[in-house]
Amino acid sequence: MSREPNAQLIALMEEAQVSNKGLAKRMRDAAEQRGMDLGTTHVAVQRWREGAGIKPDTAAVMADVLSAKLNRRVTPGDLGFFRQLAPPTQQATDYPSTAADALSTLDALAGERLKAPHAGQLIVADAELSSTVLSWMISRPEGVQADRPASQRVGMRDVHAIRAAADTFMQLDFKFGGGHGHKALRYYFRYEVLPLLNAGYSERVGIALFGAASEISQLLAWSAYDSGNHRLAHRYLTSTLRLAQVTNDRMFGARILSNLSHQANYLGNHTQAINLARAAVEGAKGRATPRAMSMYSAMEARALSNTGDHQGAGRAMNEAERYFEHAESGSDPEWLSYFDSAELMGEFCHCFRDLKQRRESVQYAQRAVDDTDPKYVRTLGFCRMVLAQSQLLNGELEAAVATASLAVEGGESLQSSRFQRYVTDFQTEVSTYSSNPAVADFNERVRDALARLDDE
Repeated sequence: MSREPNAQLIALMEEAQVSNKGLAKRMRDAAEQRGMDLGTTHVAVQRWREGAGIKPDTAAVMADVLSAKLNRRVTPGDLGFFRQLAPPTQQATDYPSTAADALSTLDALAGERLKAPHAGQLIVADAELSSTVLSWMISRPEGVQADRPASQRVGMRDVHAIRAAADTFMQLDFKFGGGHGHKALRYYFRYEVLPLLNAGYSERVGIALFGAASEISQLLAWSAYDSGNHRLAHRYLTSTLRLAQVTNDRMFGARILSNLSHQANYLGNHTQAINLARAAVEGAKGRATPRAMSMYSAMEARALSNTGDHQGAGRAMNEAERYFEHAESGSDPEWLSYFDSAELMGEFCHCFRDLKQRRESVQYAQRAVDDTDPKYVRTLGFCRMVLAQSQLLNGELEAAVATASLAVEGGESLQSSRFQRYVTDFQTEVSTYSSNPAVADFNERVRDALARLDDE
């Protein structure tokens, strides 16, 4: 699963008589003195010893720390990170070439704060995405390193605990938005989950453990996306896709591709969104349950609808519906339990809205609103906003504003950049009616809601 051990780094650490934890602490302290927020842990040091990559600025800090400890000059080139310290050609969004690189990247990402949304657009080259998809499609899984000597032994109860935590954080995400629990989740992932991957376990436990870790990592990506930090979300997603490759979990890998499609579509990169969704569909055939296949096809429909492709979107929606008719015939993983008929109707109403099919958009949006479990606060807010936009398409201004007002009222506690965009998009659409008392009242409600959210 890892590269050849970094013999140079291991030798230097032994000479300096410094442990993984000791080196990590010295690096954090040295970085803090330079005004850097490095966040290095003993887990990262162990991965570097095992051959994972390192950033040049991090290597420079390590070299200075070891220089002080050994009382002689150690250069970054002495540390054994030859590939990484060459002129950088790898972009921050690249697909990790090894599992060790994926784990090292995820450890670094979990050390990053969820900053405010970037002003600049996330730009991912078509060639880069094609390379990511191709790498996943033709991959040969490494498998887990079972029964290796380790001071800690992991069992299924540890896996169950991680999955329970994932479920708890997912419910918080639905109820309060991605900005609410991200900090706690990344701390849990970095200090409670990632270290277990380097422990000892049986093959059965190892496969389940990597799956559970992937679920947490995917949720971190989703919460970053929902908060508007698209670059961070994309890096989490590509690294999580590589993590799923270890155990050849094609259904979960396809889920990550569909998430990448969802993000690309949201950002207006519709051609990329179509290709990613199709890769999910094709890559998971024969390896995913009907419910999962329905979700992947729905993502393709969403992307095609945004390009105005009525025929293609209709085909993809029909395909999603046919898969969903057989949803109960498969044994679905717990992470897929949220994708019910209301969720499918929610995907379809977005499609009909974007295709400007007025009658169908109202019909499906109303069904989605009526059927969505209230515990899915954000989903219900999205569906209500799409219903409002659909009513506006039909010339029902007062009904549209009333529906949007309900959405704002119900979503007041959401720390969700996406939900706020739904609201501001609707405000733009009704701006020509700003003199209408109902519209003016709605705009005032939005201002009050945002002010209260800032206060909280």
